[in-house]
Amino acid sequence: MKHVGLTGGVASGKSAVAAKLASLGAVVIDADALARQVVEPGTPGLAAIKDTFGEGILLPDGSLDRPALGAIVFSDAAQRAKLNEIVHPLVREQAEALREAAAPGALVVEDIPLLVESGQADRFDAVIVVQAPHDERIRRMVQDRGWSRDDAEARMAAQATDEQRAAVADYLLDNSGSLEELEAQVASLYRQLAPAQE
Repeated sequence: MKHVGLTGGVASGKSAVAAKLASLGAVVIDADALARQVVEPGTPGLAAIKDTFGEGILLPDGSLDRPALGAIVFSDAAQRAKLNEIVHPLVREQAEALREAAAPGALVVEDIPLLVESGQADRFDAVIVVQAPHDERIRRMVQDRGWSRDDAEARMAAQATDEQRAAVADYLLDNSGSLEELEAQVASLYRQLAPAQE
């Protein structure tokens, strides 16, 4: 099994890379999806978040109020660290179970937005980093996701810089062009990384 980490800043195109890798046959483990699962109602993760941040982060139905929690953690590094101490170990535990369930010889790709920030680069055989120009990422968040420019800038400021991500990259994908150009880079990289088929 080849174990690869995939990361990139918000709106860099990392999700498009993960989707293309999955379509080519990689086993993709999505840390964001796992992060949502480990804080669903009734989970120890949600209970720990409520104990740490108070009842105000819950919606009336008992589920997590993500915007309310985001307002607390994205502008305060100490609060964000508290949240990460709760969520990251739970996500890693789930990811490990999925990795162990992968077929022998599989290319397993863990899609981890905060791979650099959480100091996980050394867990992988290789790290893929997706990058896109700063202004293009801002445009995507504002136009495609409907965020305010301030929210987009705050989210970027809360993450590692392009230089910090590039420093841990074994493979750097440039997403400054079209989706087709990005997918062509991914297909080429998949051929390098995937185990030879018998």
